[in-house]
Amino acid sequence: MSAPAAATDVAVVGGGIVGLATALALATGEGGERRTVVVLEAEPELARHQSGRNSGVIHSGLPYRPGSLKAELAVEGREAMFRFCAEQGLPAERCGKVVVAVDAAELPGLAELERRGRANGLAGLTRLDPAGLRALEPHATGVAALHVPETGIADFAAVVRALARRVAEEGGEVRTSARLTAARREAGRWHLATTAGPLTAGFLVNCAGLQSDRVARLAGAEPGVRIVPFRGDYFELAPEARELVRGLIYPVADAALPFLGVHLTRTVHGTVEAGPNAVPAAGRHAYLWRRASAGDLAASLAWPGTWRLYTRLWRTGMREMLRSAVPAAFAREARRLVPELRREHLQRGRCGIRAQAVDRQGRLVDDFHLVRGEGAIHVVNAPSPAATASLAIGRRLARWVAQG
Repeated sequence: MSAPAAATDVAVVGGGIVGLATALALATGEGGERRTVVVLEAEPELARHQSGRNSGVIHSGLPYRPGSLKAELAVEGREAMFRFCAEQGLPAERCGKVVVAVDAAELPGLAELERRGRANGLAGLTRLDPAGLRALEPHATGVAALHVPETGIADFAAVVRALARRVAEEGGEVRTSARLTAARREAGRWHLATTAGPLTAGFLVNCAGLQSDRVARLAGAEPGVRIVPFRGDYFELAPEARELVRGLIYPVADAALPFLGVHLTRTVHGTVEAGPNAVPAAGRHAYLWRRASAGDLAASLAWPGTWRLYTRLWRTGMREMLRSAVPAAFAREARRLVPELRREHLQRGRCGIRAQAVDRQGRLVDDFHLVRGEGAIHVVNAPSPAATASLAIGRRLARWVAQG
């Protein structure tokens, strides 16, 4: 005879930074009342995917469309993240960043970023001339720049571990190696089958990241989008080249794409990374090319939006693939910001895979995409700045759970 299913008020699928922040908000009653919560993490350990494979930047809210969820939650979440890191004794630094226009053609884009930043409440923005840029970043070159002092850096994998610890302290449970395999709604409760045993819950919150669209469909919801994974490769600057970057140096990104372009980022551990690029990944967990997933590739190609996306952006994709495959091409892109960088300064580093939602028309979803169902909320698109905004996202979701 099988053991009876454990029961909880809320089951959170996904033990990444957004899922754990949501669990903490539920357990502490930030949605209005304290809830019992169980987090289901498919992997045997936390922070294996996006939460542990990102740039570590606490974003200011600069580039996001005013009025969007990204803009609102990044600004709120930024300050909450700095406070959480201070309270938990985690490394974090408000180091600021510069966004550099390398030539006159990029000045309109820089002006649009400044407009968005001011609309999003960034009071510290400063427009820099070339001399002002050199005062902050002596090795960077451009015709103008924006200084964004609100931007910072943290170790988000350490944040994940601290969140899990706080959830446990508040009476919640984080189950690893607990992949969701079936979900059924009956008599006002969810009956969940997982690889760690059965569970019943009154409410389901889907924060499954790279698997979020699949979890939504497993729970009977149609998210209207599919996750198309994009791989981002980082290079690390050799120790002798780290002095070329004091803080964070960003390009003027293409406003039509939800990617920031190749940038230079000092980490809380003292290293400097360059990247990432953005190329279609061979699988949702294909951190090594030889681990391509035929099933993931087939699923991406079966979605009509994927073909429409590739048809429209194939030139951009080819440039990104060239930079990924040829380090010299990557170095040329980084040298636009810091001309003294040389190919030999760049060492192959880690990579990450971004869960990017694509709609049926082939558009890259540019904002957080939340889908409500009966007794459920599905977070189907939560790319950058989701780590920055995670605590604010968690509080928002906890309030929605309270509203039923």
